[in-house]
Amino acid sequence: MVKISPILFLFFILNCNAQVKQNDIPIEDEVISYTFEQVASGIVIPWGMVLLPDNTLLVTEKSGSLFHVKNGVNTEVKNVPKVYKRGQGGLLDIALHPNFEINGWIYMTFSSEDVEGEGGNTKLIRAKLVDDSLVQMEELYKATPNTTGPNHFGSRIAFDNQGYVYFSIGERDKKFENPQDVTRDGGKIYRLQEDGRIPEDNPFVGKPGAKEAIFSFGHRNPQGMTKNPITGEIWTHEHGPQGGDEINIVKKGANYGWPVITYGINYDGKIISDITEKEGMEQPLYYWVPSIAPGGMVFVSGDRYPDWKGCLLVGAMKFKYLELLKMKDNKVISRQKIATDIGRVRNVIQGHDGYIYFAVEQKGIFRIIPN
Repeated sequence: MVKISPILFLFFILNCNAQVKQNDIPIEDEVISYTFEQVASGIVIPWGMVLLPDNTLLVTEKSGSLFHVKNGVNTEVKNVPKVYKRGQGGLLDIALHPNFEINGWIYMTFSSEDVEGEGGNTKLIRAKLVDDSLVQMEELYKATPNTTGPNHFGSRIAFDNQGYVYFSIGERDKKFENPQDVTRDGGKIYRLQEDGRIPEDNPFVGKPGAKEAIFSFGHRNPQGMTKNPITGEIWTHEHGPQGGDEINIVKKGANYGWPVITYGINYDGKIISDITEKEGMEQPLYYWVPSIAPGGMVFVSGDRYPDWKGCLLVGAMKFKYLELLKMKDNKVISRQKIATDIGRVRNVIQGHDGYIYFAVEQKGIFRIIPN
């Protein structure tokens, strides 16, 4: 059954640009039971970060630098690949192989000019870190075609319990061309074996013309991705347009609907789609109206934050806080602000030490210390 969006209904009836989500879960004010310890500064747009086994940090800066942060000192890593610096493009996510302490592999996504054609598109590589230099660099996937468009490169990286690597590429601001077409890159979640080979059971293997690395499609611009530590499922969030930021559980071969269905409207107030549901297209687990501009996402596990255990933490760049979402049976049952007014939270991770680290544009990296 086709459902008319309440947002669109309100838009027509009230003839105004204010967006309201009916029967939403109100966000609660912050209850401070922690302090923030700054562990890195001087990184203008920290995009991706990982905590190494020696408790130092690797942090990507969108303009193209990779920093090794130790005791508050930023050392710039050498031999970082050239990035296509335009708009939302740059040096993006970074992740460690689950067996990093054995094999040393580091995975990164960035906007790249490689292959013919003007502009760039998102690439996934892996490399190793030796004496603060990247070595043994291998290209695993490069989206095509290049384009000079400045928007929607994605990109986040996560590993599942079977060792597959997942990564996201946004639809490159070509919503009517890329996300619904599995013969084209963009607007997809991809799944590869750790060395870049295509898994034989990927959903579009053997489909004529298909990009066989695709695992799911119909996405807009996913910039949050994490593994559920209990179920092993890969969860993502993605930017909607004006309204309609989404949380999704990634399913094999599933279509997440963009732009055929959406809970958002265009930035100029025009309608993108007049439906929010359609048979064969997934509904989001949760969506935000108005948009929060989500950045990064992680499940809280371990015992350092007992009141938060099992919750999701999501950066809210637009409203300049972290959002804590309490879950029950894959449903959001409460929301709370964390780090109110701290700035544009671009990413959030949980380190192997159990602490939560989050990245704030113009400020750096902070660690949450529970009282």
